[in-house]
Amino acid sequence: MDFIKRILLILIATVISISAAENKTSIQLPSPETKGKISVEESLAKRRSVRNYQNIPLSIKELSQILWAAQGITAKWGGRTAPSAGATYPLEIYVAVGRVERIEPGLYHYIPSSHELDSVLKGDIRDKLCAACLGQQSVKKAPVIIIIAANFSRTEKRYRERATQYVYIEAGHAGQNIYLQAESLGLGTVAIGAFDENQLKELLKINEQVVYIMPVGKK
Repeated sequence: MDFIKRILLILIATVISISAAENKTSIQLPSPETKGKISVEESLAKRRSVRNYQNIPLSIKELSQILWAAQGITAKWGGRTAPSAGATYPLEIYVAVGRVERIEPGLYHYIPSSHELDSVLKGDIRDKLCAACLGQQSVKKAPVIIIIAANFSRTEKRYRERATQYVYIEAGHAGQNIYLQAESLGLGTVAIGAFDENQLKELLKINEQVVYIMPVGKK
């Protein structure tokens, strides 16, 4: 009888796994560029916070480049574009897509190892995201909103009480990468730290804690 129960449990787990795989939607992003049209120095000199954007969608190539700048893989062992204390990599990048060519509106999770997007929520959530960000209109009007979230436990395992400081520092690294990459692409962004954490948790339904939000669009 125990043997039959074990077989049934295996069959049920297999069916659930297959069902989850069928419902999962992944989007392979174009390969990122590693050479730009303007220098780092020029990007630094021109970088400003931009809150107003043209009513034009981003290309999938532009979104790919922004996400790679935030947390893309740059070394065979898994090193990324932004430094991380002890290579613990606590950050998870999500993107709320409103208007991007070839991508349906919704919330997506960026997977650095494969440079792809996994669907989290379907539909345009920019209005609700704007409300959770205390009504900041740049969030509502931008074609995409980058959400930097963190799993603090990854860094806490190694650095304990210092982990919180290190995670926030890392979020700053990723945010500056987004700023500079946006500038090099002729795009604009602004770092937002004012939001209602409870509203975001209810809206996004993710396990990590949101630490930074950055709308991105054409200047």
